[in-house]
Amino acid sequence: MSAPSHRAKENRTGAPRWASLWLRAAGVYNLVWGALVIIFPHALFDLTGIERMRYPEIWQCVGMIVGVYGVGYWIAASDPRRHWPIVLVGFLGKIFGPIGFVGALVNGVFPPAFGLTILTNDLIWWIPFGLILHDAARNAQCVASEREKERGGSQATAARPPQPAPE
Repeated sequence: MSAPSHRAKENRTGAPRWASLWLRAAGVYNLVWGALVIIFPHALFDLTGIERMRYPEIWQCVGMIVGVYGVGYWIAASDPRRHWPIVLVGFLGKIFGPIGFVGALVNGVFPPAFGLTILTNDLIWWIPFGLILHDAARNAQCVASEREKERGGSQATAARPPQPAPE
């Protein structure tokens, strides 16, 4: 029996398979969460004891944005190394969201229970998204190094002055 292939740990683009799986999970999660917020805009407020919004359409727009991120994550899953900018934008949102929540918590705008959304929408994704970005950066460095070696080899030959003919 042959040893398992290293390819089983990679997707067809060479990125780690786990990266695609995490991005697919993020895509599904965001699509579901976004749809629920659009369909039931008051649900989270009712569950956490916060007064309902006067204009739930604003919260529904948040649901739409989260759902659109879900589409982006699903696309990024096809090639996490190539689509790293989508992951970066999502990662930044997952950092700034909790910062905004802490500000609202300190100012008494949100109760701590509202923070459950920060746990599931943001914090659980920090490590996988960070690792995906790290992999993409390392891969880009390797590709750039290989290209430089290839260029350096052909340029060195082309730049060498002609040798005088032996007499």
